[in-house]
Amino acid sequence: MTVRIGAIGLGGLGRRECRQYAGFDDVELVAGVDVAAEARTTFEDSFDRPAYESVGELLAGHADELDAVSVCTPHTLHHDHAMAALERDLHAFVEKPLTTELATARELVETAADRDRVLQVGFQRHFDPLFAELRRIVQSGTIGTPHTVNAYLGQRWIAEHEGTWRTTPSLSGGGQLFDSGTHLVDATLWVLDAEPTAVTGVVDDRGHDVDVNSALAATLDADGRRVTASVCVSGDGTDIVPDDGISIWGTEGHVSLAGGDLTVTTPDSTREVHVDGDRDFETLTERKLRNFVDAVEGTADSVVTGEYGLAVTAFLEAAYEATQRGETVHVEDLTGR
Repeated sequence: MTVRIGAIGLGGLGRRECRQYAGFDDVELVAGVDVAAEARTTFEDSFDRPAYESVGELLAGHADELDAVSVCTPHTLHHDHAMAALERDLHAFVEKPLTTELATARELVETAADRDRVLQVGFQRHFDPLFAELRRIVQSGTIGTPHTVNAYLGQRWIAEHEGTWRTTPSLSGGGQLFDSGTHLVDATLWVLDAEPTAVTGVVDDRGHDVDVNSALAATLDADGRRVTASVCVSGDGTDIVPDDGISIWGTEGHVSLAGGDLTVTTPDSTREVHVDGDRDFETLTERKLRNFVDAVEGTADSVVTGEYGLAVTAFLEAAYEATQRGETVHVEDLTGR
């Protein structure tokens, strides 16, 4: 089977993902979409395929030739672009976050389920062997029943992105919390196999139009068990490469991942866990796109489903609401369910 893909969003990451797709023997890039003429020209020159200014043009000309789309556009546009594809019975890969609003995230998840389409979100830590081992340790009961988690991320984000769409609220939906911070929230929920129930916190925009620093406290539900969580995100760090970590305490010990080191501590011992496997960005990107293609072909299950994206969006919407109101926000109050 050849999976025929339309690429929506041809910026830096979009072009990188197109190169990955083009390297798969069972994928055909059919066409691309971008509002920027230069990006369209680069795509056409690189892949010898047409590029359009709008998703409507792509679907009008090629919907019958497509099996799926790959969406890599500014955050607030994800819903409209993915929904347009799902309504044409196309599968959709959507870069993180799934959407910037809980209601629109749920609409995508429900539409994909109703139409039996794959909806996958671009959270690559699910394909990172170090985070996978962290999840395995937690889920194996090595540290007992998890009850507390502390997660952090720091990155020279605002200095790198000031003046781009990422710092324009109408396109980004928020700042560092909605950008790299989504990876941290996703990893925390995935490792614990948990969903958010309530969030409170504070943010500091440090004189910019979007949040730069965030300090959040949350309660999570891990299969009926309460987990107390803290999440700290800084967009004013010293390195463009994220410095992130997670520590999880359980009834019989704790496990920490920091600086690429994974350590398990129990009452009897402290040991470092060594994990083999490549963790570079290019490899993780290839793995997540390969999984999407396999899921479309029906040879594998999607590793990062729309439901994961929905949970992350629920956490983030509650966080933004909480910081604006100065109070704790319960996720069920946002959903009405």
